[in-house]
Amino acid sequence: MSIPPIGLGTWNIHNASVVVEQALDIGYRLIDTAKLYGNEREVGQGIINWINKDPVHNKRQDVFYVTKLWNDQNGYETAKRAIQDGLNKVSGLKYIDLLLIHSPTEGRRMRLETWKAMQEAVEAGHVRYIGVSNYGEKHIDELLNWDGLTVKPIANEIEVSPWCMRQELCDFTKKRGLQVIAYAPLSHAYRLTDPDAEAVAREKGVTPAQVLIRWSIEKGYIPIPKTKTESRLRSNFDVFSFKLTGDEMKRLDHPNVHDPSDWDVVHCA
Repeated sequence: MSIPPIGLGTWNIHNASVVVEQALDIGYRLIDTAKLYGNEREVGQGIINWINKDPVHNKRQDVFYVTKLWNDQNGYETAKRAIQDGLNKVSGLKYIDLLLIHSPTEGRRMRLETWKAMQEAVEAGHVRYIGVSNYGEKHIDELLNWDGLTVKPIANEIEVSPWCMRQELCDFTKKRGLQVIAYAPLSHAYRLTDPDAEAVAREKGVTPAQVLIRWSIEKGYIPIPKTKTESRLRSNFDVFSFKLTGDEMKRLDHPNVHDPSDWDVVHCA
């Protein structure tokens, strides 16, 4: 199993089929969506359009399609129906590469019932891998220690940036064998004018966004920046031609700041 090192987040992208096709043309191979985003069908269509454009070279197996079950899709029977609905929306893709529980907010019973349904989807061949999102340490251990576990999670998708480092949670996640998928690596663009990010960007001859995405990669995470603009799609993907030094990483780190730009539910019951 190999997850691409960078992906495209599609939250609040309404012309998703066009943006996703452009992203795949540029080189992105991980596309992240969710039932909550309301664009699963369009994301799937963008992938299919890209494949159909050059079926000799553009292969379904080269794209890593990620989606998530929302809170109202939790519970065994509800999740089973929701998984089928999610598959129907992207029927041309044949399967889901990675299916996540979007959050742990619905409580232990619902979390584990949902996981049971997700495991069955893997066993049936409808989903390749399963994982979690916005999970804290106790939620991860709850799942890994559950006696009904037959398919382990491969990833925890959480907000991570220099201003929301969650270092203990990220270290814990990786120690338990899960990849960290870092959403909002640009802090929803709120930090693109940060003086330190701008200074490092000038030194490297790149953009602050590229610096922040590279920061996640240097940390060993899989960033999924979001943009609707083709020029930014290109620059956000162009983060493998430079590296950040240890001093530059420390300059960007803010270990004593906890300023998430999105919801913060990793400590919920």
